[in-house]
Amino acid sequence: MRIQRSISAFLLLVIFVSGCSIFRTIENVSRLKYKIQNASDYKVAGISVGDKKSIKDFKALEALKITSSVVKGTLPVTFTVYIEAKNPNDGTGGYPRTDLSIESFPWRLFINDNETVTGNIGEPVFVPGKGESTIIPINIEFDIVKNVKEKNIDDIIALALQLGGIQKSTSSLKILVKPVIGTPLGNITYPDEITVVDKNFN
Repeated sequence: MRIQRSISAFLLLVIFVSGCSIFRTIENVSRLKYKIQNASDYKVAGISVGDKKSIKDFKALEALKITSSVVKGTLPVTFTVYIEAKNPNDGTGGYPRTDLSIESFPWRLFINDNETVTGNIGEPVFVPGKGESTIIPINIEFDIVKNVKEKNIDDIIALALQLGGIQKSTSSLKILVKPVIGTPLGNITYPDEITVVDKNFN
């Protein structure tokens, strides 16, 4: 009888400790923060727009290539968005230091609140528990003519330059993600998408 009680007590202890460990792990995962750090390498129809402010800044052949492409109903755009992931679980503030890895990062990109393209990271990203940030590069490729509301050629080019020209801004970008985080207890998938924007961590 005593042996059975001892075994029962031990099992309850194991369950309690395991439950605390699982809860702490989930809590640590929830403390991961994300924001859009910046975006770069904007190209429209293969032409870099980082040094341009308006259509007048394009060379004649470049302008002709872009205009002809839009008239045909297509204008490929490529660029890279850099997501800053911060793991505050550095062992201070009552939280144990916890190294985490982002195993999957399915995302949906919105431009001016219009869903444009979806994707995922190609390989896991390690986020050490040092209170420092890790950068996640996301390569974006889509057809701006087919994926945005703007249909006038001037508006389309203006939008492209707003995103990647001299006065570029990431304020019109929003990314919805549903990360899968690798932990010592296994992978944990976020229950819902989170919204990632520039300037402030989510």
